Amino acid sequence: MKTDVTAVFDIGKTNKKFFLFDKDYQEVYREYTRFDTIRDEDGHETEDLESLQVWLKEVFDRILKTEKHNITAINFSTYGASFVHLDKNGKVLTPLYNYTKPLDKEIIDDFYKKYGPREAFAQTTGSSDSGMLNSGMQLYWLKHTKPNVFKKIAFSLHLPQYISYIFTGIPLSEYTSIGCHTAMWNYNKKDYHDWIYKEGIDHILPPIVSTETSINMNYNGKRIKLGVGIHDSSAALLPYVRSIKKKFILVSTGTWSIALNPFSEKLLSQEDIKKNCINYMRINGKPAKASRIFLGNEYSLQVKELATHFKVSKDYHKSIAFDYDTFFAIIKDFNYCFRWKGIEDENMPSETRYKYDKFEHAYHQLMIELVLLQVESIKIAAGDDSIEKLYIDGGFSDNDVYIKLVSHYLRNMELRTTDSSLGSALGAAIAISDAKLNSKFLKKNYSLKKHIPFILK
Repeated sequence: MKTDVTAVFDIGKTNKKFFLFDKDYQEVYREYTRFDTIRDEDGHETEDLESLQVWLKEVFDRILKTEKHNITAINFSTYGASFVHLDKNGKVLTPLYNYTKPLDKEIIDDFYKKYGPREAFAQTTGSSDSGMLNSGMQLYWLKHTKPNVFKKIAFSLHLPQYISYIFTGIPLSEYTSIGCHTAMWNYNKKDYHDWIYKEGIDHILPPIVSTETSINMNYNGKRIKLGVGIHDSSAALLPYVRSIKKKFILVSTGTWSIALNPFSEKLLSQEDIKKNCINYMRINGKPAKASRIFLGNEYSLQVKELATHFKVSKDYHKSIAFDYDTFFAIIKDFNYCFRWKGIEDENMPSETRYKYDKFEHAYHQLMIELVLLQVESIKIAAGDDSIEKLYIDGGFSDNDVYIKLVSHYLRNMELRTTDSSLGSALGAAIAISDAKLNSKFLKKNYSLKKHIPFILK
């Protein structure tokens, strides 16, 4: 007997993953791959969209033929802030421009001269001025710097919806992608911001459907329910929202560390905007207040330099467990030692100073400084809301030093971690099901663990 399963492609910037989940959302199969990046016309690194598309089709066609599993549904979770532009024949017109690609200052200034001031715009759209990370700005940039390309666009699809389009051939838009720091959505009006209409960009945006929409299709002779895709951070949030009754903050960690507060009822304040707060969107169109830092990226860069400096293997950091005596020795006479490469912080010195002769000490110092940034980010997301529960998933959830430090500095919150690899994939599977989740769901499916803060001696 074949087992009925839901398939999910979970596309991160680094890892491309494929999962199968059974009816109880237990993972029954997974595979990973990575691709070398390619360069766009300006020499900036970007996703190899062609190789990705070939892999998606190859994996799915192969799994459809398996004797073990019967795929009844498939959905797609991917990173956001990325558009794929198609011509009237469905041909991809441009590279998938990387959200780290710098935008000309003149373009940004021109935009805000027309549609600013910046603070008011950020409050309305829940999007701080972040260049290409505001995917709407990519459309504005294309229109005004590459008008010949822009004229050929029939549809612009956010990446999750493009991956769905590969399988369905139906171009659609969906709320979690539109609401994710795109600078496109007016949270007051619950519609696209006026600038989208004034620039005529609405004509290339496909119809908006609910994130829970699925399309019943005959795919290679099989009846399958195909989802429309979901932004990965909103996907990661979904199982928590559906299974937890009390207010909580979820910190989704990876390249970015994003503290999400889905219970904030107010629009972002001027103070929130100053602190680089933004809105993500839940699948029901409501905002989730978010504070984000480039923590995983910074961590990778710094541990690489530490390994070189202390002449240890590049993976040595993965073996370090929290050591109380080392922590106490550092905080007894605490000074900031690390200059960040991708994070702005007023406490950082003008250059990195290594005060220690052992990797373990320097690593604990690094983690204390990173966690202090993380704690501040969590407090910003919480704002005035009284929230006692804190969940952490993603790459840092199994970093012992990080978890012990967060639980120490946020002793007033009840900290739990969940399995690091499943967050957005499981959320994508749940998005296209009618399943009701209860409080035991996270324990059963996410390896939920409670953490008790350590006590100072």
